[in-house]
Amino acid sequence: MFTYNFPAVKGLQAGKDYYIAMVPLGLIPKLFHNEEDFIPPEFRAQRRINEARIPEMRDYILTNRSSYVFSALSASIDGEFEFVPIGAGNDIGTLNVNMDAVFVINDGQHRKAAIEAAINEDTTLRGETISIVFFKDEGLHRSQQMFADLNKHAVKSTKSLSTLYDNRDEFSNAVKSVVAAVAFLSKYVDKENDNLGKNSFKLFTLANFSKASKRIVKEDLITEDTIEFLISYWGLIFSQIPEWNMMEKRELTKSSLREDYILTLAVTMNAFGRLGRYLSEHGDEMACCCELKNIDWSRSNIDWRNRAIDERGKIINTEAAVIKICNYIKLKLGFALSKDEIIKEKEVKGN
Repeated sequence: MFTYNFPAVKGLQAGKDYYIAMVPLGLIPKLFHNEEDFIPPEFRAQRRINEARIPEMRDYILTNRSSYVFSALSASIDGEFEFVPIGAGNDIGTLNVNMDAVFVINDGQHRKAAIEAAINEDTTLRGETISIVFFKDEGLHRSQQMFADLNKHAVKSTKSLSTLYDNRDEFSNAVKSVVAAVAFLSKYVDKENDNLGKNSFKLFTLANFSKASKRIVKEDLITEDTIEFLISYWGLIFSQIPEWNMMEKRELTKSSLREDYILTLAVTMNAFGRLGRYLSEHGDEMACCCELKNIDWSRSNIDWRNRAIDERGKIINTEAAVIKICNYIKLKLGFALSKDEIIKEKEVKGN
């Protein structure tokens, strides 16, 4: 009998044996066969492959050849196999699987597809390994339940934490440099959560600040000049608006700042980002930002109606709102509007 022989460790879950094996990447295409798309979902143990995800995951491997990381796959073995320990009573040994066995992937099908695509472009990957958690196949019903269980309890990382931990992305590193350099941001940016509770000590999330700053950057290439401008610009924003200083002096509470003003809203931060893009292209007008202190940022300001706040008093969190808020700021600072911005202004006034 011809077999696949994998170094493995035996474990126990729910009273059943399972095995963690080291499998060469070059064997992945041979072990797993894609389920046909025409098979109805009730007769499959997996979702359909989203082909659009594969190139990005493939390129992640290829462009980070010396540092990529992929977590374990999970699969069931439908066929004969045997675990041979290195000694009596030992949980370390070799998992011998009949080559006629069918391997059904329970979790990680997109990682598997990305590995196959990467190997097609870089054959040196074939000798590297990935861990696979193998279970004994107990039929379609059990495989479907495993898929549901494995995905039901998966918790995706927040965008803020992903930005914080991503040291490969130049823009993420630039954003972290800005937060560290601007004292107000360093103090009030939440670097872990994407949503803030009403009693949170923080005022902004790293994810929202990153999104706002992305509007300022002209191109993907991040330079020292880019970072210097971002630091200068955001430092100016927080120094010229009195409410920030009032809160620091405890003349204004955080709860009041959140509830009575539009300054902490994501849509307003994005409007500041849009303004930053304009100023990055018209650097000689930066001095006009001193007029920010004369803007009424309170939600009760009727000028925010149909810009940041709708007729029912609800926050408008749309791209159109970002433009209209930025328009208002630009006009207050004495800046001219573009043709497209003038059209948006007519919408505010109902013309």
